[in-house]
Amino acid sequence: MKRIGFIDYFLDEWHANNYPQWIAENCRNKGRDLEFAYAFAEIDKPGGLDTDSWCKKYGAEKLSSIDELVKKSDCIIVLSPDNPEHHERLSRIPLMSGKPVYIDKTFSPDLKTGVRIFEHAEKHGTPMFSSSALRFTKELAEYPNEEVNPGTVEFVATTGPGSFETYSVHQLEMIVSLMGPGARRVKSLSTKNNRVLIMEYPDGRRASMHQMSKLPFQLTLQLKNGNGRYIPGCTEFFQGLIDSMLNFFETGKPPVPKDETLTIMVLIEAGSKALANDDTWINVEKW
Repeated sequence: MKRIGFIDYFLDEWHANNYPQWIAENCRNKGRDLEFAYAFAEIDKPGGLDTDSWCKKYGAEKLSSIDELVKKSDCIIVLSPDNPEHHERLSRIPLMSGKPVYIDKTFSPDLKTGVRIFEHAEKHGTPMFSSSALRFTKELAEYPNEEVNPGTVEFVATTGPGSFETYSVHQLEMIVSLMGPGARRVKSLSTKNNRVLIMEYPDGRRASMHQMSKLPFQLTLQLKNGNGRYIPGCTEFFQGLIDSMLNFFETGKPPVPKDETLTIMVLIEAGSKALANDDTWINVEKW
């Protein structure tokens, strides 16, 4: 039996509160020899469950340090999904272990940090990936394929809710999974409560993301041959993420390419600059 360990800034947050059940359901349904077993958090959640109470509630053994968790675990999930500024520190020891490591979204607070995290993992031969769950939505599961891939897609438009800082990763994950890395510049055409970003690739392909508080996650794609697809709702994305994560823990093969993850991080950076300079092209940084 392979044991999974959680590392978090504080554990009483939405992802940590749901992943144990979803992991158990997937392992039961697919006959996987994996289980969630250990947890470590730097702090107790202010105003929430302390680490001891959380571990008791979710059936985990509380460990006293990241070192101890890495030694006991066979696979590691670094959480802190809404505080990516902690990811580099929390993942440093796990990424020296050679054991599969999943780092929750958003991968890093900026491109330079993201590059350092990948370089650290590569130096120690540790397999690692990060992703928004929206990459694994049921409606996108068949792509890329012969008909829909970065070579055939002309335009992708996405919608979704939430703040740019926390939720832009979800739409950008879908865009980059369909169009590939390499976007060259970003422009904002936004209003006060309505964020619209346009992304352009060197070959003229473009994508847009529309972010407003009540919008559902949706996607439209236009192919170069004139055909298109409309996805009115994204479903079962967390089930898809958990399944891909556990496949990764079993095989050690990351399902998301490094260049795509870093492209998403740099698009978040460029998008923030574009939002502060409306109707102005912002060049995407290279690494």
